[in-house]
Amino acid sequence: MIAVEDLILAPIEELQDIHGIQFPEEPKFRQFLITGPPGSGKSTLVSKMRGWPYEGYVDLSMPNWWRMQALTFRPREIHLGAPFKGHDEALTVLDDEWLSDYDTLKMDFNRIRIPPTKAWFFGTDWRTRFVFEFILPSADQIYKDRVQRAKTGLFPHDRLITPEIVTRQVDFYRTIAWYFWTSGMHVYLRIEREGTPMKIIECNNAPSL
Repeated sequence: MIAVEDLILAPIEELQDIHGIQFPEEPKFRQFLITGPPGSGKSTLVSKMRGWPYEGYVDLSMPNWWRMQALTFRPREIHLGAPFKGHDEALTVLDDEWLSDYDTLKMDFNRIRIPPTKAWFFGTDWRTRFVFEFILPSADQIYKDRVQRAKTGLFPHDRLITPEIVTRQVDFYRTIAWYFWTSGMHVYLRIEREGTPMKIIECNNAPSL
């Protein structure tokens, strides 16, 4: 997994304002897909930018996931499932299988499907249709916030978290962001809620592909 110290980031300089929040300048409003670990601030951001109010789920190992009807409505919040070695089905960071073995699981990058490049003049360029924002505040901040919201009783999973689980959940999404970047997808990070959008420059200690 990619840890916080592994990614080298730089601020995106050309920005646009969408309802008081800074986003990269080039993408259009309906290209944005907002993702990140539980408690990172996805729902709040989508609400403030006046995006689609319902959450979506994407299994990155599923053929043609980029054609899913759920991705028709954007901008929106999405949760990601990824394939892991030794598991036939994709796992999310809330699945029991992931929570019980997160410290030993190895992401199976060979099974992650990446949209194809544009094949002909009138074809769809799936790699540029979406722009993925990964909201990745510090694990410490997310943990503190989730401990507080667990008291509301509305988020059952928050009662079971530990700092280690939250750190690994952030690593899960950071690793997918890195893999998307290496694969030519349009991706950027936000390491503070509503903070400056950041682009990936380099990665140290990258996993073997």
